[in-house]
This record gives sequence, C-alpha cells and structure tokens, in this order.
Amino acid sequence: MQSAEVDEFIYHECLIHPALLCHPNPKTVFIMGGGEGSAAREALRHKSIEKVVMCDIDQEVVDFCRRYLTANHEAFRNTKLHLVINDAKAELEARKEKFDIIVGDLADPVEGGPCYQLYTKSFYENILKPKLNDNGIFVTQAGPAGVFTHKEVFSSIYNTIKQVFKYVLAYTAHVPSFADTWGWVIASDQPFCLDAGKIDKKMAEKIDGELLYLSGASFFSSTILNKTVAKTLKNETHVYTEEDARFIHGHGVAYRI
Repeated sequence: MQSAEVDEFIYHECLIHPALLCHPNPKTVFIMGGGEGSAAREALRHKSIEKVVMCDIDQEVVDFCRRYLTANHEAFRNTKLHLVINDAKAELEARKEKFDIIVGDLADPVEGGPCYQLYTKSFYENILKPKLNDNGIFVTQAGPAGVFTHKEVFSSIYNTIKQVFKYVLAYTAHVPSFADTWGWVIASDQPFCLDAGKIDKKMAEKIDGELLYLSGASFFSSTILNKTVAKTLKNETHVYTEEDARFIHGHGVAYRI
C-alpha cells in the first residue's frame, strides 16, 4: 500500500505542511521519492514556493500516477515542478544547489529494498544536511508508529536523526488505509514554532485553499506521543548505519523467531 485516494491527504498534509510552515520563507523544496505527485501537490500550495524538485527512482510509477491520479494533474503540469528520475541519494549528492526544505517521501526500509541507505546517519550527515540552507528543515516519513509497531523503525529513525540535527521532533497521525498510526520526523538546527494560533495564521496567509486534516492545534497535538511510544523514543539507542539497519517485515512474511 502506497496511498489510497480516500485518505492520502492525511499522510501528505502531515509530511509537507509542518516543515513549510515552520520555515520563515520557504522557496525551494527537494522531495526524495514522492512519485505519485501528492507531496509535490501539497508543497506547491505554498505561495512562497519557487521550485520543487521531485526525484523518484521509478519512471513507471511516476508515469502511471501522472496519467491516472486526477487530483495531481495540476501539480504535474506546474512549471515550478522539476521532475527527475534518479536515485535520490545520487541526485542530491551530485547537485550543487542547496534547498530550504528536504522531504523524505520514501518507501519504508525493507530488507533487500533500495531505500534503507536513505535512513542512515552517514547519509543524513554527509549528503543531506550539507544540501540544506542555513535555516533549512528536513522532514521524513518514519514508518508505523503504533503501540505495537513503533519499535520496528520509527524509534530508530528518530534517534538517528537526533545524532545529526540540533532540534528533532517526532509526530504521528492515524491513517485508516494504513491500518495503523503513522510517524514522521522533522529536524533542523533552528527551533520549531508549535504555537497553534501562529500556525493557523500562517496557514491562512501562506497556503492556497483549505487543508482537510491539519490545523495548528492538531499539529501541536500530534507531537504529544502516548507514554509507551514516548518512552521508547527517549530510551532508543540504535542508530541506522549501512552495516546495522533495521527493516520492516514485508506483508506475509512471518517474524523470524
């Protein structure tokens, strides 16, 4: 399951808008993954945005979504969108420019899959962070974050990013089509504004149209984690490396005992 039309707005609003609203004046966005176009669609709703680079490795997915996902037709036609088919790690490394926002709209780290290297400390430290502007913000989807699933990768991704950035915030929301609570991690070397009133004001001023899920209050509340998850995040010691990665078990694959 990548996303369902009926509720993808929950995931994509949570992925995109907190980072762009916390930044004082975001103009450039680099999206790692995001082939369906929904992350780009939400980013392009911000009036200050001048350029969105969407880098996905799978041409077939991009072509399919561009053709059939009617909600994203306008985003794919937007002249501010620069679509690149490439491995996001290689693309980011090769680019000379820096970005205000970098987004990880990636597949979960699955054993044998191509994505786990984009969750490692060395990638965040040596490739991603140098491509952020001084007050830049990084945000990534961080996998399942439910009471029974948050130890798979969520707590580890959070702890890994904590090694690299000064201010790191985890937040969660329930996505019905994922049948679980989902997690995101936002990070910067500048502190985040969590004032619900100020966020609502920014939403009204900076975003075209009404959001369906996120408000200032709901974003603030999403950063308050239940006791079980909060305790795990506080005590997590695992750091993602190429040699020591954690993986999500694929559907239909039994847990190895």
